[in-house]
Amino acid sequence: MAAARSLWLQEALRDEEGGDAPELLEAIEADICVVGGGYTGLWAALRIKELEPDATVVLLEADICGGGPSGRNGGFALSWWPKIETLQKRVGKEEALRLARASEAVIGEIGEFCESEGIDAHFHQGGWLWTATSPAQVGSWEGAVAVAESYGEHPFQLLSAEEVQARTGSPVHLGAAFEKTAATVQPAFLARGLRRVALERGVRIHEHTSMVDLDRETGIVRTPSGSVRAGAIVLALNAWAIKIRELSRAFVAVASDMVATEPMPDRLAESGWTGGEAISNCRLMVHYYRTTRDGRIAFGRGGGRLAFGGRVNSNFDYSPSQSESLKADLVRLVPVAEGVPVTNAWGGPIDRTTDGLPIAGRLRGRVPIVYGAGYSGNGVAPSRTLAKILTSSALELADEWSGAGLNTGIPSRFPPEPVRFLGGLVVREAVRRKEGREDRGLTCDPVTGAVAGLAPQGFFRVRR
Repeated sequence: MAAARSLWLQEALRDEEGGDAPELLEAIEADICVVGGGYTGLWAALRIKELEPDATVVLLEADICGGGPSGRNGGFALSWWPKIETLQKRVGKEEALRLARASEAVIGEIGEFCESEGIDAHFHQGGWLWTATSPAQVGSWEGAVAVAESYGEHPFQLLSAEEVQARTGSPVHLGAAFEKTAATVQPAFLARGLRRVALERGVRIHEHTSMVDLDRETGIVRTPSGSVRAGAIVLALNAWAIKIRELSRAFVAVASDMVATEPMPDRLAESGWTGGEAISNCRLMVHYYRTTRDGRIAFGRGGGRLAFGGRVNSNFDYSPSQSESLKADLVRLVPVAEGVPVTNAWGGPIDRTTDGLPIAGRLRGRVPIVYGAGYSGNGVAPSRTLAKILTSSALELADEWSGAGLNTGIPSRFPPEPVRFLGGLVVREAVRRKEGREDRGLTCDPVTGAVAGLAPQGFFRVRR
């Protein structure tokens, strides 16, 4: 595991004092048990303590807090405005507007929280460039822009090819929509900072403690060497939620891979990419990249390895072949990186839903057992919103969050195995062929295009 840790986690753990939280080795009781020590679980634990300061909260994490996607992602804190069309279809127009506005506001909330709690998560609100890097991608943002404007909202600024090329230092970009409220963070610093604050607020954390059984009637979470009996349970499992019976067809687990260069601040300055913008293009197998405080480029791509059934394992941590392919994509999209050594490579699972939006709901049982997952590649900021939903549901509060339109369970499901896995392989290969040809300015055959069109949406809606 240590060799597969992301650059972010290596930096965060190197700067920390103290060791891991102890494994749970006894049977204990709590008011609330949170399973999962990533952003969602940590935000939920903190909100529970905010609303119910005297509540006993126990958090269980199979690895270390932030060891999963929360410590491996690209560090993009984005809103749901790019998904506003899909959000409307899921929850209706009025609720879609409320949630989109809330998702934008929560980005600033994260920055304020880091400042007030002394978390140096490298929060930088430099905006997000949603770009076209092939002719086929140009204008993919038009639907989201039009729907936002129909509400009287203007989250995006449209940029010409010349404008986005000047901001990025790359001639590949053919236009973009710029969302100024977006931010970047050093994701592991944020996760480990949340862990520190949770401990300070009295949350009892047990790392290296996996859930091996869930008794829904008695509210007992069993671990290899202990158990927690709780009045309510919050499941914040990310891609591992696929192992829960009722949730097994709600997601597909697909890998996203990243590489990072050695520091190259002088080259970045010469190129003109100095605003710290997050960048991603309009592919289904999306490229996403950003700079770091010390002048590196962290560069990733979604759409890698697939999980059969619930087998989300170390296969997702690192892929030599994907890393080599990423190096070539990096130089093509960011020419200034040519010749700069890549120092780190890692991967992780994405919990993708059928429409690219997260889901939240409640499992059957005598005690409240609530779940939230399915970020589909956009979870840094939305995890705080989903944590509000889960907290209100676990505490059985009747408020705007327990009644949120996303808190209605599973809207649609993927096919059962082995159809899901085998079909996923076929569709993934079609998407790869289609987008590879489009990257070269070519078209694809109708059959490939039709099969690629079966792919579930990523974290925003793109043209087929």
